Amino acid sequence: MMTIDVGTQPEEEKKPSHGSSTSGTKSAAEELNRGFPSLSVSGQSSSTARHLDRTKSAVTHALKGLKFINTGTGGAAGWPSVDKRFKALTASTTDGRLPLSSFGECIGMKDSKEFAGELFHVLARRHGITGDSIDKDQLKSFWEHISDQSFDSRLQTFFDMMDKNADGKVTEEEVGKILGLSASTNKLSNIQKRANEYAAMIMEELDPDKDGCILVQDLKTLLLQEPNESASSVVDGTQKMGELLSHKLNHPTGQERSWYQKTKHFVMDNWPQIWILTLWLGILIGLFTYKFVQYRHKAAYEVMGYCVCTAKGAAETLKFNMALILLPVCRNTITWLRNKTKLGVVVPFDDNINFHKVIAMAIAIGVVLHGGAHLTCDFPRLIHATQEKYKPMEAYFGEDQPSNYWWFLKGVEGVTGIIMVVLMAIAFTLATPWFRRNKLNLPVTLKKLTGFNAFWYSHHLFVIVYTLLIVHGVHLYLTKEWYNKTTWMYVAVPVALYACERLIRTFRSTIKPVDILKVDVYPERVLTLRMSKPQGFNYRSGQYIFVKCSAVSPFEWHPFSITSSPGEDYLSVHIRALGDWTGRLITVFSEICPAPTDGGTGPRSMDISRGDFPNIPKILIDGPYGAPAQEYMNYDVVLLVGQGIGATPMISIVRDIINNMEEEKDIQVRVETPQNEDDGNRKNSTTVKTFKTKKAYYYWVTREQGSFEWFKGIMNEVAEMDKKGVIELHNYCTSVSEEGDARSALITMLQSFHHNKKGVDVVSGTKVKSHFGRPNWKLVFENIALRHPHDRVGVFFCGDPRLCKQLQKLASDFSGEIKFDFHKENF
Repeated sequence: MMTIDVGTQPEEEKKPSHGSSTSGTKSAAEELNRGFPSLSVSGQSSSTARHLDRTKSAVTHALKGLKFINTGTGGAAGWPSVDKRFKALTASTTDGRLPLSSFGECIGMKDSKEFAGELFHVLARRHGITGDSIDKDQLKSFWEHISDQSFDSRLQTFFDMMDKNADGKVTEEEVGKILGLSASTNKLSNIQKRANEYAAMIMEELDPDKDGCILVQDLKTLLLQEPNESASSVVDGTQKMGELLSHKLNHPTGQERSWYQKTKHFVMDNWPQIWILTLWLGILIGLFTYKFVQYRHKAAYEVMGYCVCTAKGAAETLKFNMALILLPVCRNTITWLRNKTKLGVVVPFDDNINFHKVIAMAIAIGVVLHGGAHLTCDFPRLIHATQEKYKPMEAYFGEDQPSNYWWFLKGVEGVTGIIMVVLMAIAFTLATPWFRRNKLNLPVTLKKLTGFNAFWYSHHLFVIVYTLLIVHGVHLYLTKEWYNKTTWMYVAVPVALYACERLIRTFRSTIKPVDILKVDVYPERVLTLRMSKPQGFNYRSGQYIFVKCSAVSPFEWHPFSITSSPGEDYLSVHIRALGDWTGRLITVFSEICPAPTDGGTGPRSMDISRGDFPNIPKILIDGPYGAPAQEYMNYDVVLLVGQGIGATPMISIVRDIINNMEEEKDIQVRVETPQNEDDGNRKNSTTVKTFKTKKAYYYWVTREQGSFEWFKGIMNEVAEMDKKGVIELHNYCTSVSEEGDARSALITMLQSFHHNKKGVDVVSGTKVKSHFGRPNWKLVFENIALRHPHDRVGVFFCGDPRLCKQLQKLASDFSGEIKFDFHKENF
């Protein structure tokens, strides 16, 4: 059976017309021919084949397309952009010629200048140009060759790039040079270092007769060979792709839905958040209205008017929000509610941090209304009130009427209010993404005001803020009775609950110490810690823990997903240097871990279980805490998507699925068992709870080749143990040009040969073949919808917010008979 891997199809697909079935069928046929180019040449005689059959399908896929530029930017349509860049790049030159150094940027290969340079030399040789610069007419001629859609033309250009001496033959040395260039262009340092070794492997496959060279016809013959698969297999594969494309043509997208359908799907996807926000807003409106009406009938209204009503209404919402904002960060409580109750069905615990932020925005609005009404309206009215109007206010402000602002600001009410506003402004500002994630280009002296540390420490100013809030609530101008001073009543329980949470963290982390068993520090500045599991430490895959290292900071705790599975006898976390604390932590462990013994670029490792290492930094952990990914067990089918280090919660899930698969092999479900030996006729039913998840699609998108080392073991374990195909692993390396691009054609060919011969992927070093470029997420969802048309699919994502929005939209767009439930990570 031919397998259709939708994750590797070209993203630049022609959009089919929905206007007629004929045009739709034609479009589908065109896409089908592009997906299976060998089908169009099935009549080619196999007698012309000179090479081994076992490699031809792989090479067909490897050489498919051989694009030097994106299809959508080629030909006449792309020339205006090239011409515009030519004018910009030659504006400062005296002769108006484009130098070799700028050729790559001009044709759209800004990140592949070396590869573009080789392409320049090939085209220059073909046009008889000897210099290192070209004029506009020559550039246009080059562009016509580059954007030529003829496969023979592209194949010849690619061959000429390998044929350095232009003798029509490519030797092993020349293959090694272009392979090294391709590896450098695609940031594959491991392949670049072994380019000569891999060149010998390519020659072994492409030159089985040991002629010492290959010709352009050899590549073309290899490409046009008839597939190995039986006709029935090809037909089955074609029908499956046709069915998929038909589903694509007929499936309604988000743009085609009416506003009613969009609203309906939005409400269905977000009803827990909607009812929580509706309830919260209703409470705020009720509290504001209650105080507003109350002060509308008090004597203060005659002097200060609606200003005092607004200030007091805002104050009441502030008291409620200052109490409520602590609850979303009571992680122990939320984890207990998530695990032990059914509230998770109606309460969106996954959005606790988002709700925390929304409340913070409401507090900011309340502060502006409360303080603004007092400063711009209430106080001026009191200061300028006549003696007659002021007389009812003597009971609150004294017999001597305030004469200026200083009278109000110097009191307890004014001082506490100003300090609270200043401290909250600092905390709010440093919590914004620009400061927290170091997105501002500040001078070095001000850099300490940014980053996670600044956010973490500034947030602890809340201790002072809440103290001042209670003091401020006791000293009120217009309220004298203690039972009407309700600030402390609002915040007492939440503050006590949060204080208990922090005490539990301190107590639990000290009585359940962990020992570090193994440390790995990877060149990509990623640290793996394998630790002993404390007694009674129970967790679910997808959950996270807080980690503290006193050698880095005696106070800071940072959250990290657990990458081990509950069935293992250890805990592991993977930590990437993304900030000041994580950077220092990795530096601390790098200093005590020995360098690789072979002098290579592998990780610096230390197995503490095999020796005594007294200088190991002490690690404390706190948790586990609930996270969205732990809900994967509620679904028969799951789509797991991780970007870079965001793969960590998904890896724990993959491990858990593998472990549960092994456990199910050992479990014999007894429907009826003898109750005792004396009475064999008496039966007892025994029910064994089976693992619910039956299919998992795992997509990991990462920039660096070295990243695959982080989870190499689990990848190989899945490849070996998953005989039933429960888990589909799709690893994408985005530093490599997408499949079909000439810059990665030789890499893809090498990958196919190497995997066929040794069973190991040359890019990742695992038994799982890697994909290049980025997944076509639309086709990923279409494929899952086709395979599981009536299931609920859990989509779990951890990574860049931009991709998060795209996947969330696709999950909504493709939900119909099949339902995609989207979950994302929040820390």
